[in-house]
Amino acid sequence: MVPNPAHPLSDTPAPGDAERWFELLDRLDADELTETFLALVVAVPAYDPAPIPASEVRRTARLSFLTLIDGLRSGGFDHAITIATDVGVSRARAGIPLPSLMTAIRHDFTVLWEALTRVAEADDAELIVRHTGIVLRTVDEYVGQTQRAYVAERERMREEQASVRQGLIASLFQEPIPSGTQLQRVADELGLPADAPLVVLAAVEDDIAPLRVAVSELERAGARVFTHHLGDTLVAFTRQLELPGSRIEELGRRLLDLRIGATVSNSGLPALSGAASTARELARVFAPGEDGAMTWSRGWARLAARSLLAAGRPVLSDVQAALAGCGETERARLEEAARSYLRTGSIGDSAAELFCHRNTLANRLRRFAELTGVDPTVPEQAARLVVGWA
Repeated sequence: MVPNPAHPLSDTPAPGDAERWFELLDRLDADELTETFLALVVAVPAYDPAPIPASEVRRTARLSFLTLIDGLRSGGFDHAITIATDVGVSRARAGIPLPSLMTAIRHDFTVLWEALTRVAEADDAELIVRHTGIVLRTVDEYVGQTQRAYVAERERMREEQASVRQGLIASLFQEPIPSGTQLQRVADELGLPADAPLVVLAAVEDDIAPLRVAVSELERAGARVFTHHLGDTLVAFTRQLELPGSRIEELGRRLLDLRIGATVSNSGLPALSGAASTARELARVFAPGEDGAMTWSRGWARLAARSLLAAGRPVLSDVQAALAGCGETERARLEEAARSYLRTGSIGDSAAELFCHRNTLANRLRRFAELTGVDPTVPEQAARLVVGWA
Protein backbone atom coordinates (compact mmCIF):
# COMPACT_ATOMS: atom_id res chain seq x y z
CA MET A 1 0.00 0.00 0.00
CA VAL A 2 1.32 3.47 -0.92
CA PRO A 3 0.95 5.97 1.94
CA ASN A 4 -1.40 8.90 1.36
CA PRO A 5 0.93 11.91 0.92
CA ALA A 6 -1.65 14.12 2.62
CA HIS A 7 -1.42 11.99 5.77
CA PRO A 8 2.14 10.68 6.29
CA LEU A 9 2.49 7.73 8.64
CA SER A 10 2.42 8.86 12.28
CA ASP A 11 0.57 8.05 15.49
CA THR A 12 -1.30 11.37 15.45
CA PRO A 13 -4.89 11.21 14.16
CA ALA A 14 -5.78 13.33 11.15
CA PRO A 15 -8.78 15.73 11.10
CA GLY A 16 -10.93 13.38 9.03
CA ASP A 17 -10.26 10.24 11.04
CA ALA A 18 -12.98 10.50 13.68
CA GLU A 19 -15.93 9.07 11.75
CA ARG A 20 -14.08 5.97 10.52
CA TRP A 21 -12.36 5.48 13.91
CA PHE A 22 -15.73 5.45 15.67
CA GLU A 23 -17.04 2.95 13.10
CA LEU A 24 -14.19 0.57 13.94
CA LEU A 25 -14.77 0.97 17.67
CA ASP A 26 -18.48 0.22 17.16
CA ARG A 27 -17.47 -3.10 15.64
CA LEU A 28 -15.73 -4.20 18.81
CA ASP A 29 -17.79 -6.65 20.86
CA ALA A 30 -17.10 -6.42 24.62
CA ASP A 31 -18.40 -9.95 25.20
CA GLU A 32 -16.13 -11.38 22.53
CA LEU A 33 -13.16 -9.44 23.89
CA THR A 34 -13.94 -10.76 27.36
CA GLU A 35 -13.99 -14.39 26.27
CA THR A 36 -10.68 -13.98 24.43
CA PHE A 37 -9.17 -12.37 27.51
CA LEU A 38 -10.44 -15.15 29.79
CA ALA A 39 -8.83 -17.76 27.56
CA LEU A 40 -5.48 -15.99 27.96
CA VAL A 41 -5.62 -15.10 31.64
CA VAL A 42 -5.94 -18.69 32.88
CA ALA A 43 -2.29 -19.19 31.90
CA VAL A 44 -1.12 -16.36 34.18
CA PRO A 45 0.38 -17.52 37.51
CA ALA A 46 -2.08 -16.98 40.40
CA TYR A 47 -4.99 -17.08 37.92
CA ASP A 48 -4.84 -20.85 37.46
CA PRO A 49 -7.31 -20.88 39.09
CA ALA A 50 -7.84 -17.35 40.35
CA PRO A 51 -8.60 -16.92 44.07
CA ILE A 52 -11.77 -15.05 43.10
CA PRO A 53 -14.91 -16.42 41.42
CA ALA A 54 -14.75 -16.84 37.64
CA SER A 55 -17.93 -14.75 37.41
CA GLU A 56 -16.11 -11.86 39.07
CA VAL A 57 -13.17 -12.12 36.65
CA ARG A 58 -15.64 -12.12 33.75
CA ARG A 59 -17.60 -9.16 35.15
CA THR A 60 -14.56 -6.95 35.67
CA ALA A 61 -13.04 -7.98 32.33
CA ARG A 62 -16.20 -6.96 30.45
CA LEU A 63 -16.45 -3.64 32.29
CA SER A 64 -12.77 -3.04 31.62
CA PHE A 65 -13.19 -3.49 27.88
CA LEU A 66 -16.29 -1.28 27.79
CA THR A 67 -14.33 1.39 29.67
CA LEU A 68 -11.30 1.04 27.39
CA ILE A 69 -13.46 1.40 24.28
CA ASP A 70 -15.00 4.56 25.74
CA GLY A 71 -11.48 5.80 26.46
CA LEU A 72 -10.47 5.19 22.86
CA ARG A 73 -13.46 7.25 21.71
CA SER A 74 -12.38 10.12 23.96
CA GLY A 75 -8.72 9.97 23.05
CA GLY A 76 -7.71 8.71 26.48
CA PHE A 77 -8.71 9.19 30.13
CA ASP A 78 -8.65 12.48 32.00
CA HIS A 79 -10.51 11.20 35.06
CA ALA A 80 -10.47 8.41 37.63
CA ILE A 81 -11.34 5.04 36.13
CA THR A 82 -13.83 3.32 38.41
CA ILE A 83 -13.27 -0.19 37.13
CA ALA A 84 -9.48 0.23 37.46
CA THR A 85 -9.93 0.97 41.16
CA ASP A 86 -12.35 -1.96 41.46
CA VAL A 87 -9.87 -4.38 39.88
CA GLY A 88 -6.87 -3.06 41.84
CA VAL A 89 -8.63 -3.23 45.20
CA SER A 90 -10.30 -6.62 44.67
CA ARG A 91 -7.11 -8.29 43.43
CA ALA A 92 -5.12 -6.88 46.33
CA ARG A 93 -7.70 -8.23 48.77
CA ALA A 94 -7.64 -11.60 47.00
CA GLY A 95 -3.88 -11.84 47.47
CA ILE A 96 -3.01 -11.95 43.77
CA PRO A 97 0.67 -10.91 43.40
CA LEU A 98 1.21 -7.59 41.63
CA PRO A 99 3.34 -9.08 38.80
CA SER A 100 0.54 -11.56 38.02
CA LEU A 101 -2.04 -8.78 38.02
CA MET A 102 0.05 -6.64 35.67
CA THR A 103 0.58 -9.58 33.31
CA ALA A 104 -3.16 -10.24 33.25
CA ILE A 105 -4.07 -6.60 32.63
CA ARG A 106 -1.57 -6.22 29.81
CA HIS A 107 -3.49 -8.93 27.99
CA ASP A 108 -6.14 -6.21 27.59
CA PHE A 109 -3.88 -4.43 25.13
CA THR A 110 -3.13 -7.61 23.21
CA VAL A 111 -6.80 -8.53 22.93
CA LEU A 112 -7.88 -4.99 22.07
CA TRP A 113 -5.19 -4.45 19.44
CA GLU A 114 -5.81 -7.80 17.73
CA ALA A 115 -9.55 -7.09 17.65
CA LEU A 116 -9.00 -3.63 16.14
CA THR A 117 -6.76 -4.96 13.40
CA ARG A 118 -9.25 -7.76 12.74
CA VAL A 119 -12.28 -5.49 12.26
CA ALA A 120 -10.27 -3.00 10.18
CA GLU A 121 -9.98 -3.23 6.41
CA ALA A 122 -6.86 -2.85 4.28
CA ASP A 123 -7.53 0.85 3.68
CA ASP A 124 -7.66 1.42 7.45
CA ALA A 125 -4.00 0.56 7.98
CA GLU A 126 -2.77 4.16 8.14
CA LEU A 127 -5.71 5.18 10.38
CA ILE A 128 -4.85 2.36 12.79
CA VAL A 129 -1.22 3.49 12.85
CA ARG A 130 -2.29 7.09 13.51
CA HIS A 131 -4.28 5.90 16.56
CA THR A 132 -1.55 3.70 18.00
CA GLY A 133 -0.56 6.41 20.48
CA ILE A 134 -4.14 6.77 21.71
CA VAL A 135 -4.47 3.02 22.20
CA LEU A 136 -1.21 2.85 24.14
CA ARG A 137 -2.00 5.88 26.29
CA THR A 138 -5.50 4.62 27.06
CA VAL A 139 -4.38 1.16 28.09
CA ASP A 140 -1.37 2.52 30.00
CA GLU A 141 -3.55 4.91 32.01
CA TYR A 142 -5.90 2.07 32.83
CA VAL A 143 -2.96 -0.13 33.85
CA GLY A 144 -1.41 2.71 35.88
CA GLN A 145 -4.60 3.49 37.79
CA THR A 146 -5.15 -0.19 38.50
CA GLN A 147 -1.61 -0.57 39.81
CA ARG A 148 -1.91 2.52 42.01
CA ALA A 149 -5.20 1.27 43.43
CA TYR A 150 -3.63 -2.14 44.12
CA VAL A 151 -0.58 -0.67 45.87
CA ALA A 152 -2.70 1.71 47.95
CA GLU A 153 -4.99 -1.14 49.01
CA ARG A 154 -2.07 -3.38 49.94
CA GLU A 155 -0.69 -0.58 52.09
CA ARG A 156 -4.07 -0.19 53.78
CA MET A 157 -4.14 -3.93 54.35
CA ARG A 158 -0.67 -3.84 55.92
CA GLU A 159 -1.73 -0.97 58.17
CA GLU A 160 -4.90 -2.83 59.15
CA GLN A 161 -2.97 -6.01 59.86
CA ALA A 162 -0.35 -4.08 61.86
CA SER A 163 -3.10 -2.36 63.82
CA VAL A 164 -4.84 -5.65 64.57
CA ARG A 165 -1.55 -7.27 65.50
CA GLN A 166 -0.57 -4.43 67.81
CA GLY A 167 -3.98 -4.64 69.44
CA LEU A 168 -3.53 -8.35 70.06
CA ILE A 169 0.00 -7.80 71.38
CA ALA A 170 -1.31 -5.06 73.68
CA SER A 171 -3.85 -7.53 75.10
CA LEU A 172 -0.95 -9.63 76.39
CA PHE A 173 0.04 -6.77 78.68
CA GLN A 174 -3.43 -6.06 80.07
CA GLU A 175 -5.32 -7.55 82.96
CA PRO A 176 -6.66 -10.12 82.71
CA ILE A 177 -4.33 -11.56 80.09
CA PRO A 178 -5.98 -13.57 77.30
CA SER A 179 -6.56 -17.25 77.88
CA GLY A 180 -8.01 -20.17 75.99
CA THR A 181 -9.37 -19.31 72.55
CA GLN A 182 -8.33 -15.66 72.71
CA LEU A 183 -4.75 -16.57 73.61
CA GLN A 184 -4.64 -19.06 70.76
CA ARG A 185 -5.87 -16.35 68.39
CA VAL A 186 -3.01 -14.09 69.46
CA ALA A 187 -0.52 -16.94 69.08
CA ASP A 188 -1.83 -17.75 65.59
CA GLU A 189 -1.63 -14.10 64.50
CA LEU A 190 1.95 -13.83 65.72
CA GLY A 191 2.92 -17.22 64.33
CA LEU A 192 4.12 -18.42 67.74
CA PRO A 193 3.24 -21.50 69.79
CA ALA A 194 1.47 -20.09 72.84
CA ASP A 195 3.82 -21.81 75.29
CA ALA A 196 7.11 -21.45 73.37
CA PRO A 197 9.86 -19.79 75.48
CA LEU A 198 10.42 -16.15 74.51
CA VAL A 199 13.42 -13.87 74.82
CA VAL A 200 12.17 -10.59 76.27
CA LEU A 201 14.16 -7.34 76.01
CA ALA A 202 13.49 -3.83 77.28
CA ALA A 203 15.09 -0.41 76.87
CA VAL A 204 14.36 2.99 78.37
CA GLU A 205 15.13 6.60 77.46
CA ASP A 206 18.23 7.02 75.24
CA ASP A 207 18.71 3.25 75.03
CA ILE A 208 15.48 2.80 73.03
CA ALA A 209 16.94 3.96 69.70
CA PRO A 210 19.77 1.38 69.62
CA LEU A 211 17.28 -1.38 70.44
CA ARG A 212 15.03 -0.24 67.57
CA VAL A 213 17.97 -0.39 65.15
CA ALA A 214 18.91 -3.87 66.36
CA VAL A 215 15.32 -5.09 65.97
CA SER A 216 15.20 -3.73 62.41
CA GLU A 217 18.42 -5.53 61.53
CA LEU A 218 17.08 -8.79 62.94
CA GLU A 219 13.87 -8.44 60.93
CA ARG A 220 15.82 -7.79 57.73
CA ALA A 221 17.78 -10.97 58.46
CA GLY A 222 14.51 -12.92 58.63
CA ALA A 223 13.80 -13.00 62.36
CA ARG A 224 10.30 -12.29 63.67
CA VAL A 225 10.57 -9.74 66.46
CA PHE A 226 7.54 -8.08 68.05
CA THR A 227 7.55 -4.80 69.94
CA HIS A 228 5.28 -3.00 72.37
CA HIS A 229 5.51 0.20 74.40
CA LEU A 230 5.00 -0.02 78.14
CA GLY A 231 4.89 3.64 79.08
CA ASP A 232 8.42 4.98 78.58
CA THR A 233 9.81 1.49 77.85
CA LEU A 234 10.21 -0.29 74.53
CA VAL A 235 9.69 -4.03 74.95
CA ALA A 236 10.80 -6.47 72.24
CA PHE A 237 10.20 -10.21 72.26
CA THR A 238 10.96 -13.09 69.97
CA ARG A 239 11.03 -16.85 70.06
CA GLN A 240 14.21 -18.56 71.20
CA LEU A 241 15.87 -20.06 68.15
CA GLU A 242 19.09 -22.01 67.81
CA LEU A 243 20.66 -21.01 64.49
CA PRO A 244 24.41 -21.63 64.83
CA GLY A 245 26.52 -19.62 62.41
CA SER A 246 23.57 -17.69 60.99
CA ARG A 247 23.25 -13.95 60.53
CA ILE A 248 20.42 -13.99 63.06
CA GLU A 249 22.68 -15.61 65.66
CA GLU A 250 25.35 -12.99 65.04
CA LEU A 251 22.85 -10.16 65.43
CA GLY A 252 21.46 -11.83 68.55
CA ARG A 253 24.92 -11.80 70.13
CA ARG A 254 25.26 -8.10 69.30
CA LEU A 255 22.05 -7.42 71.15
CA LEU A 256 23.76 -8.48 74.36
CA ASP A 257 26.17 -5.55 73.96
CA LEU A 258 23.32 -3.03 74.30
CA ARG A 259 22.10 -1.38 77.47
CA ILE A 260 18.92 -3.42 77.73
CA GLY A 261 17.11 -5.46 80.31
CA ALA A 262 16.99 -9.10 79.17
CA THR A 263 15.08 -12.07 80.51
CA VAL A 264 13.21 -15.15 79.31
CA SER A 265 9.52 -15.96 79.47
CA ASN A 266 9.85 -19.72 79.90
CA SER A 267 6.08 -20.24 79.72
CA GLY A 268 5.70 -18.20 76.54
CA LEU A 269 2.86 -15.75 75.92
CA PRO A 270 0.95 -16.30 79.19
CA ALA A 271 4.00 -15.15 81.19
CA LEU A 272 5.08 -12.44 78.76
CA SER A 273 3.71 -9.50 80.76
CA GLY A 274 5.56 -10.53 83.91
CA ALA A 275 8.79 -11.13 82.01
CA ALA A 276 8.45 -7.72 80.32
CA SER A 277 8.02 -6.02 83.70
CA THR A 278 11.18 -7.72 84.94
CA ALA A 279 13.11 -6.74 81.80
CA ARG A 280 11.89 -3.14 82.21
CA GLU A 281 13.10 -2.99 85.81
CA LEU A 282 16.44 -4.50 84.81
CA ALA A 283 16.80 -1.83 82.12
CA ARG A 284 16.49 0.84 84.80
CA VAL A 285 19.33 -0.28 87.09
CA PHE A 286 22.29 0.54 84.84
CA ALA A 287 25.00 2.71 86.33
CA PRO A 288 26.46 5.48 84.13
CA GLY A 289 28.99 4.10 81.67
CA GLU A 290 27.87 0.47 81.99
CA ASP A 291 27.24 -1.59 78.88
CA GLY A 292 25.94 -5.03 78.07
CA ALA A 293 22.58 -6.62 78.72
CA MET A 294 21.34 -6.51 82.30
CA THR A 295 20.25 -10.08 82.90
CA TRP A 296 18.57 -11.46 86.01
CA SER A 297 21.80 -13.00 87.31
CA ARG A 298 23.58 -9.67 86.86
CA GLY A 299 20.86 -7.39 88.12
CA TRP A 300 18.77 -9.24 90.72
CA ALA A 301 20.62 -7.75 93.68
CA ARG A 302 20.16 -4.23 92.32
CA LEU A 303 16.44 -4.84 91.95
CA ALA A 304 16.28 -6.10 95.52
CA ALA A 305 18.15 -3.04 96.80
CA ARG A 306 15.83 -0.70 94.90
CA SER A 307 12.74 -2.42 96.28
CA LEU A 308 13.99 -2.25 99.87
CA LEU A 309 14.98 1.38 99.49
CA ALA A 310 11.60 2.24 98.00
CA ALA A 311 9.98 0.55 101.01
CA GLY A 312 12.00 2.79 103.34
CA ARG A 313 14.34 0.01 104.43
CA PRO A 314 17.92 0.84 103.46
CA VAL A 315 19.94 -2.37 103.39
CA LEU A 316 23.30 -1.23 104.74
CA SER A 317 22.64 1.88 106.83
CA ASP A 318 24.03 0.20 109.97
CA VAL A 319 27.04 -1.20 108.10
CA GLN A 320 27.86 2.20 106.63
CA ALA A 321 27.55 3.83 110.06
CA ALA A 322 29.92 1.28 111.60
CA LEU A 323 32.50 1.68 108.84
CA ALA A 324 32.31 5.44 109.16
CA GLY A 325 34.02 5.12 112.54
CA CYS A 326 37.17 3.69 110.92
CA GLY A 327 39.98 5.65 109.40
CA GLU A 328 39.77 6.18 105.65
CA THR A 329 42.57 3.71 104.87
CA GLU A 330 41.25 0.95 107.13
CA ARG A 331 37.72 1.36 105.78
CA ALA A 332 38.96 1.09 102.20
CA ARG A 333 40.93 -2.10 102.96
CA LEU A 334 38.11 -3.75 104.90
CA GLU A 335 35.52 -3.00 102.24
CA GLU A 336 37.93 -4.09 99.49
CA ALA A 337 38.48 -7.41 101.25
CA ALA A 338 34.74 -8.02 101.75
CA ARG A 339 33.83 -7.12 98.16
CA SER A 340 36.55 -9.37 96.75
CA TYR A 341 35.50 -12.32 98.91
CA LEU A 342 31.85 -11.87 97.94
CA ARG A 343 32.93 -11.96 94.33
CA THR A 344 35.25 -14.98 94.50
CA GLY A 345 33.93 -16.95 97.48
CA SER A 346 37.50 -18.00 98.22
CA ILE A 347 40.05 -16.68 100.75
CA GLY A 348 42.90 -17.87 98.51
CA ASP A 349 41.53 -16.35 95.31
CA SER A 350 40.79 -13.04 97.00
CA ALA A 351 44.21 -12.91 98.61
CA ALA A 352 45.80 -13.44 95.19
CA GLU A 353 43.53 -10.81 93.66
CA LEU A 354 44.49 -8.25 96.32
CA PHE A 355 48.19 -9.24 96.47
CA CYS A 356 48.17 -10.02 100.19
CA HIS A 357 48.64 -13.08 102.42
CA ARG A 358 45.70 -15.40 103.12
CA ASN A 359 45.97 -14.64 106.86
CA THR A 360 45.90 -10.92 106.14
CA LEU A 361 42.71 -11.28 104.15
CA ALA A 362 41.14 -13.52 106.81
CA ASN A 363 42.00 -10.95 109.51
CA ARG A 364 40.39 -8.15 107.48
CA LEU A 365 37.22 -10.17 106.99
CA ARG A 366 37.11 -10.92 110.73
CA ARG A 367 37.64 -7.25 111.56
CA PHE A 368 34.87 -6.31 109.11
CA ALA A 369 32.48 -8.72 110.88
CA GLU A 370 33.40 -7.39 114.34
CA LEU A 371 32.82 -3.77 113.32
CA THR A 372 29.60 -4.18 111.31
CA GLY A 373 27.98 -7.30 112.75
CA VAL A 374 27.80 -8.71 109.20
CA ASP A 375 30.14 -11.62 108.44
CA PRO A 376 30.94 -11.83 104.67
CA THR A 377 31.80 -15.53 105.07
CA VAL A 378 28.32 -16.44 106.31
CA PRO A 379 25.98 -16.65 103.29
CA GLU A 380 22.84 -15.53 105.14
CA GLN A 381 24.62 -12.39 106.37
CA ALA A 382 26.62 -11.88 103.16
CA ALA A 383 23.37 -11.55 101.20
CA ARG A 384 22.84 -8.12 102.77
CA LEU A 385 26.19 -6.97 101.43
CA VAL A 386 25.54 -8.44 97.97
CA VAL A 387 22.26 -6.54 97.73
CA GLY A 388 23.48 -3.34 99.35
CA TRP A 389 26.57 -3.05 97.18
CA ALA A 390 24.87 -4.12 93.94
